[in-house]
Amino acid sequence: MNIQPIAPKDFFAKIYTLWEKEWFLLSAGNFSEEKYNCMTISWGWMGIIWNKPVVQVLVRPTRYTFGFMESNPDFTMCAFPNKYHKALSLLGAKSGRDGDKIKESGLTPCKSTLVNAPSYIEANLVVECRKIYTDILKPQGFIDPSIENHYPLADYHKIYYGEIVNLRGDPTLYTN
Repeated sequence: MNIQPIAPKDFFAKIYTLWEKEWFLLSAGNFSEEKYNCMTISWGWMGIIWNKPVVQVLVRPTRYTFGFMESNPDFTMCAFPNKYHKALSLLGAKSGRDGDKIKESGLTPCKSTLVNAPSYIEANLVVECRKIYTDILKPQGFIDPSIENHYPLADYHKIYYGEIVNLRGDPTLYTN
Protein backbone atom coordinates (compact mmCIF):
# COMPACT_ATOMS: atom_id res chain seq x y z
CA MET A 1 0.00 0.00 0.00
CA ASN A 2 1.30 3.49 -0.83
CA ILE A 3 1.04 5.14 2.56
CA GLN A 4 3.10 8.13 3.60
CA PRO A 5 3.33 10.31 6.71
CA ILE A 6 0.55 12.89 6.96
CA ALA A 7 0.64 15.80 9.39
CA PRO A 8 -2.63 15.89 11.37
CA LYS A 9 -3.21 19.47 10.13
CA ASP A 10 -3.08 18.15 6.54
CA PHE A 11 -5.34 15.14 7.12
CA PHE A 12 -8.54 15.26 5.09
CA ALA A 13 -11.35 12.69 5.12
CA LYS A 14 -15.10 12.37 4.98
CA ILE A 15 -15.19 11.56 8.68
CA TYR A 16 -18.76 10.27 8.83
CA THR A 17 -18.14 7.96 5.88
CA LEU A 18 -14.83 6.78 7.32
CA TRP A 19 -16.41 5.79 10.65
CA GLU A 20 -19.92 4.72 9.73
CA LYS A 21 -19.48 3.16 6.29
CA GLU A 22 -15.85 2.12 5.93
CA TRP A 23 -15.01 1.31 9.58
CA PHE A 24 -11.70 1.11 11.41
CA LEU A 25 -9.77 -1.83 12.76
CA LEU A 26 -8.78 -1.03 16.36
CA SER A 27 -5.71 -2.95 17.56
CA ALA A 28 -4.08 -3.01 20.99
CA GLY A 29 -1.29 -5.02 22.53
CA ASN A 30 2.34 -5.63 21.70
CA PHE A 31 3.22 -6.73 18.18
CA SER A 32 6.83 -7.64 19.05
CA GLU A 33 5.67 -9.97 21.83
CA GLU A 34 2.88 -11.38 19.59
CA LYS A 35 0.30 -10.45 22.26
CA TYR A 36 -2.38 -8.32 20.66
CA ASN A 37 -5.93 -8.36 19.39
CA CYS A 38 -8.14 -6.29 17.15
CA MET A 39 -11.79 -5.47 16.62
CA THR A 40 -13.74 -3.56 14.01
CA ILE A 41 -15.18 -0.26 15.20
CA SER A 42 -17.63 2.20 13.68
CA TRP A 43 -18.25 4.47 16.67
CA GLY A 44 -15.77 7.14 17.55
CA TRP A 45 -14.48 10.62 17.02
CA MET A 46 -11.44 12.48 15.69
CA GLY A 47 -10.61 16.06 16.55
CA ILE A 48 -8.72 18.40 18.81
CA ILE A 49 -8.84 18.46 22.60
CA TRP A 50 -6.26 19.69 25.11
CA ASN A 51 -4.44 21.27 22.13
CA LYS A 52 -3.67 17.79 20.78
CA PRO A 53 -4.87 15.82 17.75
CA VAL A 54 -6.98 13.09 19.35
CA VAL A 55 -9.21 10.13 18.56
CA GLN A 56 -11.89 8.74 20.82
CA VAL A 57 -12.77 5.06 20.64
CA LEU A 58 -15.22 2.98 22.66
CA VAL A 59 -14.82 -0.63 23.78
CA ARG A 60 -17.23 -2.73 25.82
CA PRO A 61 -15.70 -4.56 28.80
CA THR A 62 -17.04 -7.84 27.38
CA ARG A 63 -14.82 -7.60 24.28
CA TYR A 64 -11.55 -9.56 24.22
CA THR A 65 -9.78 -6.42 22.95
CA PHE A 66 -10.78 -4.62 26.16
CA GLY A 67 -8.05 -6.39 28.17
CA PHE A 68 -5.44 -5.36 25.62
CA MET A 69 -6.66 -1.76 25.70
CA GLU A 70 -6.48 -1.76 29.49
CA SER A 71 -3.01 -3.26 29.80
CA ASN A 72 -1.20 -1.35 27.05
CA PRO A 73 -0.31 2.34 26.68
CA ASP A 74 -1.18 2.67 23.01
CA PHE A 75 -3.37 1.47 20.16
CA THR A 76 -3.81 1.81 16.41
CA MET A 77 -6.76 2.44 14.15
CA CYS A 78 -6.45 1.30 10.54
CA ALA A 79 -8.71 1.90 7.55
CA PHE A 80 -8.69 -0.29 4.46
CA PRO A 81 -9.78 -0.26 0.82
CA ASN A 82 -13.33 -1.52 0.24
CA LYS A 83 -12.11 -4.94 -0.92
CA TYR A 84 -11.24 -5.71 2.75
CA HIS A 85 -14.75 -5.01 4.07
CA LYS A 86 -15.45 -8.75 4.39
CA ALA A 87 -12.29 -9.18 6.50
CA LEU A 88 -13.39 -6.28 8.74
CA SER A 89 -16.83 -7.89 9.12
CA LEU A 90 -15.21 -11.12 10.26
CA LEU A 91 -12.90 -9.28 12.70
CA GLY A 92 -15.89 -7.48 14.20
CA ALA A 93 -18.04 -10.60 14.52
CA LYS A 94 -15.53 -13.14 15.85
CA SER A 95 -13.63 -13.07 19.12
CA GLY A 96 -9.87 -13.49 19.38
CA ARG A 97 -10.59 -15.64 22.45
CA ASP A 98 -11.85 -18.39 20.16
CA GLY A 99 -9.01 -18.64 17.66
CA ASP A 100 -6.76 -16.75 15.28
CA LYS A 101 -9.31 -14.50 13.63
CA ILE A 102 -6.60 -12.24 12.21
CA LYS A 103 -5.08 -15.11 10.25
CA GLU A 104 -8.56 -16.15 9.12
CA SER A 105 -9.23 -12.60 7.88
CA GLY A 106 -6.25 -12.67 5.54
CA LEU A 107 -4.87 -9.37 6.86
CA THR A 108 -1.16 -9.05 7.62
CA PRO A 109 -0.17 -7.45 10.95
CA CYS A 110 3.09 -5.51 10.97
CA LYS A 111 5.18 -3.37 13.28
CA SER A 112 3.91 0.17 13.69
CA THR A 113 6.21 3.18 13.52
CA LEU A 114 5.96 4.66 17.05
CA VAL A 115 3.65 2.42 19.10
CA ASN A 116 3.71 -1.22 20.22
CA ALA A 117 0.27 -2.08 18.83
CA PRO A 118 0.32 -3.53 15.31
CA SER A 119 -0.79 -1.95 12.09
CA TYR A 120 -1.57 -3.83 8.86
CA ILE A 121 0.20 -4.02 5.51
CA GLU A 122 -3.11 -3.77 3.61
CA ALA A 123 -4.22 -0.57 5.39
CA ASN A 124 -4.52 2.67 3.45
CA LEU A 125 -4.66 4.70 6.68
CA VAL A 126 -2.83 4.04 9.95
CA VAL A 127 -3.48 6.16 13.03
CA GLU A 128 -1.04 5.44 15.87
CA CYS A 129 -2.24 6.64 19.27
CA ARG A 130 -0.99 6.96 22.84
CA LYS A 131 -3.72 6.74 25.49
CA ILE A 132 -4.17 10.00 27.37
CA TYR A 133 -7.59 9.65 29.09
CA THR A 134 -10.19 6.98 29.82
CA ASP A 135 -13.60 6.85 31.46
CA ILE A 136 -16.66 4.60 31.51
CA LEU A 137 -19.94 5.81 30.07
CA LYS A 138 -22.36 6.46 32.90
CA PRO A 139 -26.09 6.07 32.25
CA GLN A 140 -26.91 9.01 34.52
CA GLY A 141 -25.15 11.18 31.92
CA PHE A 142 -27.47 10.13 29.08
CA ILE A 143 -29.64 13.13 28.28
CA ASP A 144 -31.30 11.32 25.37
CA PRO A 145 -33.05 8.27 26.92
CA SER A 146 -32.84 6.32 23.64
CA ILE A 147 -29.07 5.88 24.21
CA GLU A 148 -29.90 3.36 26.94
CA ASN A 149 -31.36 1.10 24.19
CA HIS A 150 -27.77 0.30 23.15
CA TYR A 151 -27.10 -1.23 26.59
CA PRO A 152 -29.70 -3.91 27.39
CA LEU A 153 -27.01 -5.79 29.35
CA ALA A 154 -25.74 -2.63 31.11
CA ASP A 155 -22.30 -3.29 29.53
CA TYR A 156 -21.40 0.36 29.12
CA HIS A 157 -18.49 1.18 26.85
CA LYS A 158 -15.21 2.46 28.18
CA ILE A 159 -14.02 5.55 26.31
CA TYR A 160 -10.37 5.85 25.35
CA TYR A 161 -8.86 9.11 24.18
CA GLY A 162 -5.67 8.62 22.22
CA GLU A 163 -3.30 11.35 21.15
CA ILE A 164 -2.38 10.83 17.51
CA VAL A 165 1.39 10.36 17.59
CA ASN A 166 1.76 9.18 14.00
CA LEU A 167 -0.55 9.34 11.02
CA ARG A 168 0.20 7.59 7.74
CA GLY A 169 -2.08 7.24 4.77
CA ASP A 170 -2.56 7.16 1.05
CA PRO A 171 -2.04 10.82 0.13
CA THR A 172 -4.47 10.55 -2.80
CA LEU A 173 -7.24 9.67 -0.33
CA TYR A 174 -6.38 11.55 2.85
CA THR A 175 -4.87 14.89 1.87
CA ASN A 176 -6.33 17.78 -0.06
